[in-house]
Amino acid sequence: MNFCSHCGNPVEQRIPLGDNRLRFVCPQCQTIHYQNPRIIAGCLPVWGEQVLLCRRAIEPRCGFWTLPAGFMENGETLEQAAARETQEEACARVRELSLYTLFDLPHISQLYVFFRAELVDLDFAAGEESLEVQLFHEHEIPWQELAFPTVGRTLKCYFADRREQVYPIRNEGIAALRPRE
Repeated sequence: MNFCSHCGNPVEQRIPLGDNRLRFVCPQCQTIHYQNPRIIAGCLPVWGEQVLLCRRAIEPRCGFWTLPAGFMENGETLEQAAARETQEEACARVRELSLYTLFDLPHISQLYVFFRAELVDLDFAAGEESLEVQLFHEHEIPWQELAFPTVGRTLKCYFADRREQVYPIRNEGIAALRPRE
């Protein structure tokens, strides 16, 4: 951040009085600009024994498969955000949303939240951010073509939990991937 969104003057980084973290502060109007993690909400849409995946039409990871998910908007609940993203990316309607996985990614300041959900019907299609949308049985999942570790982990948990018919809420951290040497 270079300039104050309140008065337009240059900002500086410092620890404000009563705080313990470095923040962008405007020395002119004293506005403190807090930067907080982004929340990504999505669904694991299920139809019988199959799950719905989307092939990404946008970066990052264009061409790779993912669960429908995206950034939460102001004024909506997590559940609303997950259902909206599923509608936008897969043109699919879901019901019976149940909180399932939460992944902390502090290295990129993100929190991923996935809900298990039932597809209302088979009326789905690729939205603007998807190249294609498809139902997969467990043995058909393109594991090597998944866009993000959060998606792979959610799918692995789901298929393991489905065998036991017990779906605990999972809260895990995912560390930064190390570059290949």
